[in-house]
Amino acid sequence: MKKLILILFSIFNILISAIEKDSLYIPKYDNQNLLKTQEFFCDACGCGAGNGSSGFESLLNPQFIGIKYFSQHYKAKENLFTNELTQDQYFNTIQIWGKIPITEKLSVYGSLPFQFHEKKTLQGDIRISGIGDASLMGIYQILDSKNTFHQLNGGFGVKIPIGKFDERGISGVNPSFQLGTGSWDYQLALNYKFQENLFALLINTDYTIKTENKKHYQFGNQWNYAMTGFQRIWRNENSIISGKLGLQGEVYDWNKQFGEVMPRTAGSALYGKIGFEASYKKWSVGSEVMLPAYTNLASGDIEAKSRFGLFVNFGI
Repeated sequence: MKKLILILFSIFNILISAIEKDSLYIPKYDNQNLLKTQEFFCDACGCGAGNGSSGFESLLNPQFIGIKYFSQHYKAKENLFTNELTQDQYFNTIQIWGKIPITEKLSVYGSLPFQFHEKKTLQGDIRISGIGDASLMGIYQILDSKNTFHQLNGGFGVKIPIGKFDERGISGVNPSFQLGTGSWDYQLALNYKFQENLFALLINTDYTIKTENKKHYQFGNQWNYAMTGFQRIWRNENSIISGKLGLQGEVYDWNKQFGEVMPRTAGSALYGKIGFEASYKKWSVGSEVMLPAYTNLASGDIEAKSRFGLFVNFGI
């Protein structure tokens, strides 16, 4: 994994050195003086695994409606009497989302996911599917320099417990194998953007406060952070293509049941990610692949593997 990090930073340095005097964005969005960034947050459930943020920070359609697919792969310890991680777990989400302007500085972000998860056990495959928890967030532009080189946005949101929480699922090695947390959760977020010429850098961080659900189970609070560089590769009058490269980390606190800490539920992971984003007029599409540089989930009982994301948005 050290080689992965070295490769990512090598490519990142090459992108920075390639900057020329031009604009990274489609002119019509510059003229509208809209937000140039989007904060996209966790859309699965639980902690330890299955609650990773997608890591999308779109630059091409700052106000949009669209659809996103996000998949995650984990290895988990199935047998308590061995240290081998033999159980494959797959978390999949198809999500309707949007970011709508209210005023020049205030926007509202919302999402509604459909989950279909699978884990392969010695007793056979287990699958669950259904609507997940909805999210709603207000995003406010705190700072926007006149030359558009610097921008700072803050957000506050709530996760609405629409997805089903199955109490039987918390007995497994990964209690996050759920459609929803069953709890009202709250989120604080900050997003900083630096833009110059063909290059842009986004730094995101958000913290989710999770509450106890009706079954007296509480998933641990979660901190996400990410740094992503964007480099414009090609453009014409109506289209633009950008590459992106970065790092994304997640830290999970302990789960609790009836107020008691549940052992082997906390953890953290760090991913390297690479992807692209392209637009044509009001349409934009983007994709990225994420691979773990470091993983220590559920005290080592769960290992993060790969992630993949794909979205299609329509600018409004």
